[in-house]
Formats: sequence, C-alpha cells, structure tokens
Amino acid sequence: MNTTRYILHIDMDAFFASVEQMDNPKLAGRPLIVGGTPDGRGVVAACSYEARKFGVRSALPAARAIRLCPYAVFVRPRKERYKEVSLQIMEIFREYSERVEPLSLDEAFIDISASHQSLEQAADTAETIRSRIFHEVGLTCSAGVSFNKFLAKVASDIEKPDGLTVITKEDAPQFLASLAIGRFYGVGRVTEKKMHSLGIHFGKDLLRFEKSELTGFFGKAGAFFHDIVRGIDTRQVESNRSRKSIGTETTFNTDIDNLDEIQEILEILAQKMENALQHKGCGAATLTLKVRYHDFRTVTRSQSFPVPVRSASEIMKHIPRLLKATEAGKTSVRLLGITLSNLSCRSQKIPVQIPLPFF
Repeated sequence: MNTTRYILHIDMDAFFASVEQMDNPKLAGRPLIVGGTPDGRGVVAACSYEARKFGVRSALPAARAIRLCPYAVFVRPRKERYKEVSLQIMEIFREYSERVEPLSLDEAFIDISASHQSLEQAADTAETIRSRIFHEVGLTCSAGVSFNKFLAKVASDIEKPDGLTVITKEDAPQFLASLAIGRFYGVGRVTEKKMHSLGIHFGKDLLRFEKSELTGFFGKAGAFFHDIVRGIDTRQVESNRSRKSIGTETTFNTDIDNLDEIQEILEILAQKMENALQHKGCGAATLTLKVRYHDFRTVTRSQSFPVPVRSASEIMKHIPRLLKATEAGKTSVRLLGITLSNLSCRSQKIPVQIPLPFF
C-alpha cells in the first residue's frame, strides 16, 4: 500500500488585480493597484506585477504607492466579483478531490493522494488544473506539488507567476537546507529577527538545534520548526474547516474623538456582525473590540460570556464596558473593529467563508 501523500498548493497570480485586468482589457499590461485612493488613508489590497516592479506591495499606504509608481491606475475593490471568480476556481479544484482546503479567495491545498500513485502523476494533474483555470476562467496561477503541505506551499511561490514546481522526497533535504528562514511557514518578521539573533539564517542553521532548544526559544512553534526543516509535516488537508472567528473593521478618513460618533459607528459594525451570525447560524462566546489610535497604537479589549451573543443589541450591551477600558474619547481614533470568536453553530459542516481584507 502506497502511504505517500500527494499535496498540491494552487496560488492565483496577483488575483484581485488580474481579475480587474481580465474584466477590463484596457488595464492589461499597466501598473494596477486595487485598494484605497492615494488622496485618502487607503492601502494597497493587491497590485499587478507591473506595479510590483516599482516596489508596490500589499498593505502599503496608497499615498506611498503613488510616489513609488506615479503612473499607477487605482481601482476600488469589487469583493463580490472576486468571490464569484473564486467559486469558479474552487469548483475546478473539487473535480479532482473532495479534500480541498481554501486558505483565502485565491489559494488552496488539494490532497489528491487517493487517486494518484506518483509525484509525477500529481504534477501532471497540477498542470491540467493550471491549464483549465487559464482556458476556462482566463487567469494564470502557480502550483506547488510535494508530499506535505509546507513544501507544497513553498514550492508554489518559486516559479511565480504562472509556474509549476515539484519537490520530491529526494530533493527535499537539500532544498530545505538552503531555504531562507524567512520563507518558513510561521516565521514572521519578529520570529525571523529572533532567528537571526541566534545565527539561524537558512534551514541548514535550524538543523543544528535540538527540539528541546527550539521549544525553549519559540514555545510550541519551536517543535514545528524542528520538524518541517526535516521534511516532517503531518498536517492534513482539512476540507470542512469552519471559521473560528468573524470580524469587521473600518478606518476613518479623519480621526475621531467624539464618543457618540464612535458609538454610532460601533452600532453599524455590530449590525454587520449580527447579519454574519445569522447567515452562519452561529452564536459567539467571545467579543473583542479593536481600537487603533491616531498614532497607530492598537489595543484590543475582550469579554467572554456563558451564553453566546447572537444579535447587535446583545453585542452593544457589552461595548461600553470594553470601550471604557480604552483611551477612545480622550485620544483620537483612526480605526474601530469588532471580532466575534468561540463560535457555536447549528452545524459543524459549515461552508468555509473565505476571509476578505478590510478596505
């Protein structure tokens, strides 16, 4: 019996920007930025590869993006359109396996182990999927193929855009040894900085440390780093993941310090949360208020309940107490957000609701 897993990771190329260029051929080949306008406080949600050549990246303030790329075209995001295209792509994935795990609107893991006998076969399937997406949807994507999730995800980024990379068990040790530590899953900027302080710059450096040492430095994540640099990643492709939290937030064009105005905005956000809970058939046992001040300091205040909240009015009962624990009203605010977590739903087999960026 063949116990080797065959995992694909498919990642759409500059998805939001590519959809805009597909729908409006006049934008093809032009530096395109999807997001807020440069004359406000907007940020870059996505950008085309033509814009990336100028140093434009996601989450960059739009005002800085226009300085880097003066000839960029800005368009507002069309969330519903991106969802529509994403559903079309995910349906193609599900023709090849029931085990599809979307990570966002534009990427997913696909476990095709049950129907494939070799990595070469899996690579052929990945190429077929890429071809179908191009001809049926009109977009390009990049694919990674390997025997675990971590390697498949890293592989999909190697030949971007419009590429395919396969990492075999034989090639994995050398590949992992030479991989920059910042490209390891779970290594963000803070962890990368700490790794560098320990002399860990590449996978080969990570191999020098015992699991006990890494857990001492990084907690539970240390054990994970110890395993993945050795090609060990037993995480399964989860096809029925339910979201553990839902949230919404808004950034203001002008900082506000009026508590009545802040309260009104939070009521609007609470109503959005009620609609989301009703759509999912869920209640939430934990409420978190997010406040970002004018100087970009961000705080969160949370409260949990024995009986899950399900309505805007229930949410708003607890908001004043959480708000009082912040500097809102004394210090001007540029962003407010509400997150509901510890969801309890009528059915555990809830269709995955893909998280969207906030604009």
